[in-house]
Order: sequence, then C-alpha cells, then structure tokens
Amino acid sequence: MRALRYPVLWERTAPDGLARADWTWADERLGRLRELGIRPIVGLVHHGSGPPSTSLVDPAFPDRLAEYAGAVAARYPWVEEWTPVNEPLTTARFSGLYGHWYPHGRDDATFARTLVIQCRAVVLAMRAIRRHVPHARLVQTDDLGKTHGTPTLAYQVELENERRWLGFDLLTGLVGADAPMRGWLEGAGVSPDELDWFLENACPPDVVGINHYLSSERFIDERLERYPPESHGGNGIHAYADVLAARVLADGPAGPYVLLRETCERYGLPVAVTETHNGCTREEQLRWLDEVWQAAERLRAEGADVRAVTIWSLLGAVDWDTLLTQRRDRYEPGVFDVSGPQPRATALAEMARALGEGRRFEHPVLAAPAWWRRSERVWYPLDGGSPGAASPLAGTPIVVTGRTGTLGRAVARLCELRGIPYRLLARADLDIADADSVAAVLDELRPWAVVNTAGYVRVDDAEHEVERCRRENVAGPAVLAAACAARGIQLLTFSSDLVFDGAKEAPYVESDAPAPVSVYGRTKAEAEERVLAELPSALVVRTSAFFGPWDEHNFVTLALRALARGEPVVAADDALVSPTYVPDLVNGALDLLIDGERGIWHLASRGETTWAQLARDAAVAAGVPARTLRTCSTEELGLAAPRPLYSVLGGERGLLLPPLAEALGRYVAEREAA
Repeated sequence: MRALRYPVLWERTAPDGLARADWTWADERLGRLRELGIRPIVGLVHHGSGPPSTSLVDPAFPDRLAEYAGAVAARYPWVEEWTPVNEPLTTARFSGLYGHWYPHGRDDATFARTLVIQCRAVVLAMRAIRRHVPHARLVQTDDLGKTHGTPTLAYQVELENERRWLGFDLLTGLVGADAPMRGWLEGAGVSPDELDWFLENACPPDVVGINHYLSSERFIDERLERYPPESHGGNGIHAYADVLAARVLADGPAGPYVLLRETCERYGLPVAVTETHNGCTREEQLRWLDEVWQAAERLRAEGADVRAVTIWSLLGAVDWDTLLTQRRDRYEPGVFDVSGPQPRATALAEMARALGEGRRFEHPVLAAPAWWRRSERVWYPLDGGSPGAASPLAGTPIVVTGRTGTLGRAVARLCELRGIPYRLLARADLDIADADSVAAVLDELRPWAVVNTAGYVRVDDAEHEVERCRRENVAGPAVLAAACAARGIQLLTFSSDLVFDGAKEAPYVESDAPAPVSVYGRTKAEAEERVLAELPSALVVRTSAFFGPWDEHNFVTLALRALARGEPVVAADDALVSPTYVPDLVNGALDLLIDGERGIWHLASRGETTWAQLARDAAVAAGVPARTLRTCSTEELGLAAPRPLYSVLGGERGLLLPPLAEALGRYVAEREAA
C-alpha cells in the first residue's frame, strides 16, 4: 500500500468551530501513516454537509470549508494530496435531486445549488490549502455513471450523460457560454455570474478520480409494464422505469474501460479509479476488482495516464446497501473484515498485495465470468423476449458431498447463483468413508476445494446407531481430510453446536473446549479433531439448528405449516439455541473458503431464542396465528438423545451472519416468492 484516502472530516474535527477543534484523532492517525511511509489523500467532506451550523445550500459553506481546509493544511503541511469534497455531483444528486440525504431536495434547483456550492468550496479550499502547501495536488473524485435508454427517451439519456460531467466541468472551467449544460444550469437558477466565476477561477484536478459501480450504469424505458413498480419514475414529461443497465443490455454495460477512456479523452488529465467496490459475495468482489484492474492496465498500455486503482473501502461499510437511508447495522467487509476483534484479511487483501507487487492474482473463482457478464443477468430483454438462459459454469470445480441433504442442495443452489463451478455428489458417486472412492473422484475431477455436507444427522437415532453415526460423521470427514491433504485441496466441513454441554450459559466461542453429551455430539467433536489433525488448513464451520426456504423439513417450516392449519405445535421453552438461516450460512462459509480461512469458525444467525419463541417469532413474521402453539420443557419432549439447555454460538473470530429477526423476514419473503 502506497497511498490511502483518509478522512479528516470537518464535522468530526471542528463541529463547533476551529476555536474548539479536537485534532487528537487526526494527529494520531495521520502521524502513524507518516511513520509507515503511506501517503494520505486527505478528505474533508465525504457525502456530508459539514457541521450542523451549515448545509449544502448555505452560501457561506464554501468560505467556511476553506477556513477549515487552511487550518488542516497548516497543521499537516507535509500532506500533499487532497480531496476537499468527495463526489460533489453524486452528493448533489442524492441530496438535492433524489431527496435521500440532507437537505432532502427533489428538484433541479436544489441539485444545481448544492453542486455549485460544493464545487466553489473545492476551489476555495484548494486555494487555502496551497497557501500552506504550495504544491498541493487536488484528487477530485466522483461517480461517473452512464445512462442508456430507449429511442423515445433519447433526450433524457443525453441530459443525464452530459450532467454526469458537470462537477469536473465546473472545476476545469468548461462551462462557458457554449457549454451544453450552461442553459440548463441557468434554467435551474444558477446565475451567469456564478458560472463565469468558475471560468475565472478554474481549479482543474491534478488527478481525475472516477468512482464506478455496477449500479452506476442505468437503463431507462417508458414501457412501464415490463418492469417492477419500484423501478417506476419519470421526469414530468415521460414516466419511465430506471433499472440496472446490466439487466437489459444484451452486450452488457459499458464498464470501467469505456468510462475511463471517455474521461481521458474529455479532459486530457491524469486519471485514477478512486473507488472500486462491489457489495456482493467474495468471488464477485474479486471479479469486479479484476475487471477494473484490467481496464486500467489496458488504458495504460494504450498510453493513457492512469495513476492508481483504489479499493474502497479498506475496512468495509455499514448500511451502504441502503445508501444510509435505513439504519440496519448491515456490515459488508472490504479488503479487511473488521466484524471480529482484529481486522481479518479477505481474499481481496491477497489480490491487492499481488497486484501492488506487479503479480497476476490467481484464484479458481476468477475463471468463471462475473454475474454481469453471464447471460442470465438479462431480466428485461429489449425485444421483450425471454430472460437470458443460464450460462454453463466453466472452470475448476468444487466438489460438494451430500446431494440428498438440505445443506448440500443449498450449497449447489448458491454456487449456481454465484457462478462457482461445482459437482454435487451423492453417496453412490462418492462414499466419503471409503478412501479408494474418495481418491478416485478427486483424481478424476481435480477440484480446488471439497465442501462436505454429508453425514449422519438423526440426533436421537444416533444413540442406538452408534457405529453408523461414527462412520459417517468421523471416518468420512477424516478420510476426506487425508485425501485433500495429499492433493493440496481445500476442505470445508460442517460441525454442530451439540459439541457443547450447555454448562457455560454464555455464547460459546471457537476456543471453548467441546464437552458433548450425546453420541451425535461426540462424533462431531471427534471429527473436528481428526480433520484438523489430518489437514490443519481445513475450515470447520460449527452451526446450529438451521432453517431455510428451500426444504420442507426444518423446524420453522413445519411449525408454520402446522400453525396455519390450526394443528398443535409443541416446542421447548427452556433450551436456548441460535437458529441459523441456511442461505446466510452457506454464503458466509463459501466466502471464508474463498478467503482461504482455516480452523474452527462459528456461523449462526446472531441472537438467541428458545424453540417456542422461534415458532412465535416466525408466526409473527409470516402473519400466521400461533394459537395452537404449546410449550413444554425439553425433558417433557422425551427425546432419546440428551441436549444441552444452552448451546448458543457466539464468535471470537468474526460476526459474519445477519441477526435472526432479519433472517426470519427474508425467509418468509423467499417462501412467499416461491
């Protein structure tokens, strides 16, 4: 890492004015970056509007930000690269045109006012910074985007594709009398004098920073009946749907290469990708970074001055999946996952390291195309035909055992969705406890990983089928581990909360010693030990009481069906567990596998509940009466196998799965959709 975009935010440092500024946070962090030899690119306002005493429509905003910028530069005169205002055009759209953020404008006038004020603030801030740092460089960022559409909406497409340049055009002094958007800005209430000020005070970026996302490319279509209601909008002339271009265009979105090339041709200035992120599963994050990197390398080879590719954000983000319009505390990792006590390097970190050292990053998941390059991405074909058919998944597969089981089928389903080549095998194809069978299959298929979901799952029957349970749950995983170790193959296998006895009465973490009380629990604990002895790099995921939308035999589905029919449901109210939503479990486990994680991990939906309360909460989520629910103790159920009364799974390595309440909501929605 050679440079790092880093915040010294105005509203954090000096919310009550410079006289009462607190520099402690910035002093420590910028000082540490300086010690490490990492160049900070200091940001002062990031999708914000400054302290509460000002706003993006306050005429005093530019002068006040300039005053703060000068103070920051005076304190850190060794900082040479600056982004006074991040993404002024995007912020103007979200704050002044779409109403998402303060001041929640929804009209052209507020959009134009917020944009002009932010751009003026950039010019004045850089002027103040350069009084202390004469050679200070402006790294100006924005989400460029691109709009596509039908012939009827060509006029709106043209407007949006010109408007996307406005922030850079103002700063570079390109909004003269003949500029395409000059009349539009004046019509939105910006005076000619305000626009001429930028001609006289041009402040062209030293680096034009492009932040491009998959969601940045849009397609607009007046044929509303072809699209879901939530996509409908309009401009006062036409009503139209606004959807991802990738869902419509047969040839796919223009992509980062085209947009970067357009930027180079328009301005003739050095460019950089200043944000590269995909809020998605791990392999798609890798594929997006790979596409952006290849675009930058291609442009450099063609002679363009491309300075950098920046992975945003290094430590992940919270609630950006809703643009901060809802507070759900949804965390998505970046290069590092900081949901645990220590930052954990994901596969993106290894990719960044390789690219930064001039090496080609290799991972089996990169052999398959990303979702936005596969044919099934087309949901709304332009010709009104059928959606795109699924693309064949080429490349080195993973082997998934347990074809008849809930978890095995879920892994296969999500591998299909994620574009991860796989082979789902039944016992007739692969007997995991037979070393010859395992060797033959692995040598034939040559997978890069094995995901073992096979095993004996009948907890009560295990009490009198001990040897059969041991063969499937202990010998099988151990044989797989030995075979994978001999061939350099990764292994993911699953364990259970029933390796614990419940005596702790606090969430169990990965380092807690197993103390099983049932035959099934003992086989799972022994399997963990055997697998990690044979293959220390194996990934062992403990989970608990999973439920999901794709099988008919989990507790939640059975309880809801019975309650809806008015049939009795009996559930224990004295045993605390951490039920786990299967799609979240599988996605989290596959992410860890791609990251190359090893050892024991706990993956369960966050929270704890009794079986009876789980049935009540599921009934509320589904709108089903719970009048026939009857509660009892675990002892009254008369189960053959003893159960711990507390087997809640916590985690000391990371909190990867969303909360149980949210998972129940998604479970109900998925069932209804099906």
